[in-house]
Amino acid sequence: MSTASAPAIRPCVPVGTMRAGVITAPGRVVLEERPIPCPGPGQVLIRLEGCGVCGSNIPAWQGREWFSYPLDPGQPGHEGWGAIEAVGEGVTGIGVGERVAALSYNAFAEYDVANAACVVPLPMPGPFPAEPFGCAINAFERCGIRPGQTVAIVGYGFFGALLGQLAKNAGARTIAVARRANALKTACSLGIESALPLEDHASVIERVRRLTRGRMCEVVIEAAGAQETLDLATQLAAERGRLVITGFHQDGPRTIDMFTWNWRGLDVINAHERDPAVYTRGMREAVRAVAAGRLNPTPLYTHMFPLERLAEALDTAARRPEGFMKALVITGASA
Repeated sequence: MSTASAPAIRPCVPVGTMRAGVITAPGRVVLEERPIPCPGPGQVLIRLEGCGVCGSNIPAWQGREWFSYPLDPGQPGHEGWGAIEAVGEGVTGIGVGERVAALSYNAFAEYDVANAACVVPLPMPGPFPAEPFGCAINAFERCGIRPGQTVAIVGYGFFGALLGQLAKNAGARTIAVARRANALKTACSLGIESALPLEDHASVIERVRRLTRGRMCEVVIEAAGAQETLDLATQLAAERGRLVITGFHQDGPRTIDMFTWNWRGLDVINAHERDPAVYTRGMREAVRAVAAGRLNPTPLYTHMFPLERLAEALDTAARRPEGFMKALVITGASA
């Protein structure tokens, strides 16, 4: 029988204040001093090292009619990582000082609270915004990719790059389609077999037809969240193929080519998750994938900003300048 002692549990006694980014209006953010939050029952307090900027943050930053301003302090940051500072009542098996990533929702700040069930230990050093990695793992599972298949990824940004690595390591032949030259260069550096510039649909379709000897792609992943990429992804899918939508479509309604969907008998998957338990399971698997070398995040962290430059981080993620793949907001020293 093990005699190892249980992890130390430190009850929360909030002391002092923290800095938190507050989006007060579309395109405007201020840093405010706020009390350090206290974890409730089943929660942990995390002293954040940083938080990734997600594409889903952009609508809140740019403004949509369904948002009310100001947003809560730290919103909409949900890709945080850091160290456990304190735990709430009923939390066991997790130690103060343990380095973790978490699914939380106010992480553009120096501290945030998260449900203990949505916390994932981090054995590796360095930045690790685990939530998008978990999303990629979950989306990949829904792709149903098998060895020997040809997989096209339309929109090779951060998320597309993660899915490309997973598809390649599953034994698929991978094709990346992107408009930006640096995205295509990154695809080649990560072992993608074919990287095609998105100049016009006809040329991309013809090149994929030649690469596949007319069969087209058994799986096509739309990862850009635009009408253009949804249309192109549809055309690249083979008969009885699978069209997997992972792009974040939040700028208005979309039209679909139901004729092609019907005629080719496509399986169409909307690979987004909303269940926190599913998110967290994917995050745990993502940590294992990085540890095993199936995912390499390091080349994808291209832009880092201190919390004081949160507005610049959000603007950069919205503009996606040449060389951009992923922005991180650093609030503390990463181990």
